[in-house]
Amino acid sequence: MKNLLTITLSTALLASVTFAGEQFAMSDKDRALYAELLEANPADINVETGSGLVEENCGGDAGLAKFLGVSEDNLPKYIAGFPRYIKKLDMVAGLGQVMQAIMHDNGHKPFALKSKEMFDMIAYAKSLANDEAINIDVNANPQMKAAYALGKEVFETKRGGRGLACLSCHSQDVIGTVLRTQPLPELGHPGNAAAATWPAYRMTKSSLRTLQRRFQGCMQNALLAVIPLGSPEMVALEVYITDKAKGAKVAIPGLKR
Repeated sequence: MKNLLTITLSTALLASVTFAGEQFAMSDKDRALYAELLEANPADINVETGSGLVEENCGGDAGLAKFLGVSEDNLPKYIAGFPRYIKKLDMVAGLGQVMQAIMHDNGHKPFALKSKEMFDMIAYAKSLANDEAINIDVNANPQMKAAYALGKEVFETKRGGRGLACLSCHSQDVIGTVLRTQPLPELGHPGNAAAATWPAYRMTKSSLRTLQRRFQGCMQNALLAVIPLGSPEMVALEVYITDKAKGAKVAIPGLKR
């Protein structure tokens, strides 16, 4: 019965996937627009706006470095290791949660993790690590080990009305095939690693999105219960995906269809 269920789910997934070349993933018009946006990414404005917001609410790069207990010179490399365990918060945290804590300490009402302002701030903070290699250490402490294990569980567990998991669309068996006009990517691919290229401007949404927000979009499309931004499960999923990108160079803002 278990084998039959596995076969049924696999068949359902493959039935919705068109085994076509990548040329079908984007129209000529979209391809031309993509090339144009590579030269002038609209999210560059978001990064600039985020810089001002971080300065106003977190004390700029100096305030961010002070809270994290690192020098400004070492801040880019340190950011390339997020998500990470933050002793002050006693939790594995993403950049958004760190800046919420700094805003609170500075007497400001923290922006919601789903807000445009926070997306801009995360994009700016992550951009400080541009050209640095992702250096997350999932064995650094018990908290990171636990987060990695939870993230792997979230990634691989089938749930929802379609019985799908993140792995259903991102296993080696289906990577490169086309689903809903888009090639299913290898999330840790050195040239386009998810954790190294989000936050990114999404052409189909005409807006900047973070990696966790992209996870939510996938969950909605797969009819899965959406995991809240900043929850232990969502941060853990980001830890797991970021580990796949280890060694890839950070390039923010990214550009995605």
